[in-house]
Amino acid sequence: MEKITGLILAGGRGIRMGNIDKGLKLFNGIALVAHAVQRFAPQVDELLINANCHHEEYGAFGHRVIADANADFAGPLAGLLAGMTHARHPLIACVPCDSPLLPADLVSRLLAALQRDHADVAVATTHARSHPVFCLVNTSLAPHLQAYLDSGQRKFEKWYADLKTVEVSFDDDAAAFSNINTIDELAALEQSSTEK
Repeated sequence: MEKITGLILAGGRGIRMGNIDKGLKLFNGIALVAHAVQRFAPQVDELLINANCHHEEYGAFGHRVIADANADFAGPLAGLLAGMTHARHPLIACVPCDSPLLPADLVSRLLAALQRDHADVAVATTHARSHPVFCLVNTSLAPHLQAYLDSGQRKFEKWYADLKTVEVSFDDDAAAFSNINTIDELAALEQSSTEK
C-alpha cells in the first residue's frame, strides 16, 4: 500500500465569512479544522495543515503547519503546491478545512480509482458535480503545478484538465461535501447536523 500525505487547506482569507480564519471558526463547539483532522488523520500516513496565519493555533491540533511559498493568498492550488513540497510520501490527499462532514472512506476510494486507472489525479464528484479540492494527487506533479501557477492561472479544474484524471463518485454520501463559506451556511449546517 502506498503511503499518503494528507493536506488540510486552511490558507484562505475567509472573505465571505467576514475576513475571519475559517478553519478556527467553531462548528458544534469545535473548530472546523478539528473536525477535518478527526475525520482525515486516520485515513493518511501523515497530516499537514496549510495555513497562512495563526500558525500557533493550527499547530495546537498536533500536526505540521505549512504556509504557501508566497504571501499573496494565491488560492487552494498554492496550498496544494506547498503540501507537495513538504510531503514525505509520493501521494497527497487534499481536503478543505470548511467541510466538517467529509467521508471516512474518502482516501481509500480515491486511491482505488487512481490505481485502477493509472491516473495522475483522482477527484471526488457528487451528482456529476466536481469537488476539485477533494483530491488525491501524485506529488511528482509539483513542477507542473508550479509552472501553471507561474503562468498566472489559479483555477483547480483547468490545472488538471490536461492531466490523466479520474472522477470518483460519492453520490451515496453527497452531504459529506457540504462546505461553509458564510456565517449563514455555518448555522444551517449546524442545525441540520444536530437534527440527525
